[in-house]
Amino acid sequence: MTVPPAKEAAGDKRSRRRGAELERALLQATLDELADGGYARLTIDRVAQRAGTNKTAIYRRWPNRAALALAAYHEFVREPAALPDTGDLRSDVLLLLRGAVGRMGSPAGGEILRGVMSEIHAHPELRRHLREEFAQEPNLMMTILGRAVARGEARPEALRPRVASVPVVMLRQEYLIYQAAEISDETLIEIVDQVFLPMVRLS
Repeated sequence: MTVPPAKEAAGDKRSRRRGAELERALLQATLDELADGGYARLTIDRVAQRAGTNKTAIYRRWPNRAALALAAYHEFVREPAALPDTGDLRSDVLLLLRGAVGRMGSPAGGEILRGVMSEIHAHPELRRHLREEFAQEPNLMMTILGRAVARGEARPEALRPRVASVPVVMLRQEYLIYQAAEISDETLIEIVDQVFLPMVRLS
């Protein structure tokens, strides 16, 4: 059977993709598959077919679908967290948590993070990637809390990573453990006002 010139040219073009161009095409195909069928239906076969390549091209880069989905999240979905600086501890923490809710609550981001977390027991190497993924907000919280200590809003002995991470850990628990479809602002206020501020503020 003779391949029409237009299709032949398109096939040749796809076969010539290499390096960053091919990786981006694979990650875009992953995101498209997630949009069409969700994480439960995501397979390496389907991504390879959509991208017009073979499974080997994927496995050379990512060992499983969870790593592939997380890479797609990093490439297309994740946005850097902003560091609030309102001059008030409560306002800064609430702004940080609201930003995190916005990132985690996006349709693609939520589908990927929940799916990856469901497989973390089977892929220990994902733990390192998820630690990196979840590390940003606690680091920002240390900066926020440090500023509050300098202003006299918080106790110096409260300036510890485990203390600073409490609001973010509680938010993550709501999202991943309780599978909260939508985290309300009332929940964020409760985390800040009833848990975090009593832990760190001066008596």
